[in-house]
Amino acid sequence: MNKADSNGTLVKAEIVDQVYEKVGFTRQEAVQAVEILFNEIKSELAGGNNVRISRFASFILRDKKARNARNPKTGETIRIRSRTVLTFKPSKQLLDSTNQSSHDETSNS
Repeated sequence: MNKADSNGTLVKAEIVDQVYEKVGFTRQEAVQAVEILFNEIKSELAGGNNVRISRFASFILRDKKARNARNPKTGETIRIRSRTVLTFKPSKQLLDSTNQSSHDETSNS
């Protein structure tokens, strides 16, 4: 997946194109496959479950406690309510491949 938009970001349409080209699905089947994958991840997270994709990454839900903070502009103390945050933790394989590709780019320069 070396394609990316002008900002260097891979977008969902390009993922669909890769599935279409590499798996041999019709374009509509590729769209459905990508949508199903993303919807399953979203559904599990919405249900309060963490998602781990082996050799890729984990999406982990964490509870943050309520706390006091200060508005830097006014100095006013405000209360930040408790909430659940989503974190992304890449696998060792993803980190290694990312570090390898950045190493390759600097070697070729």
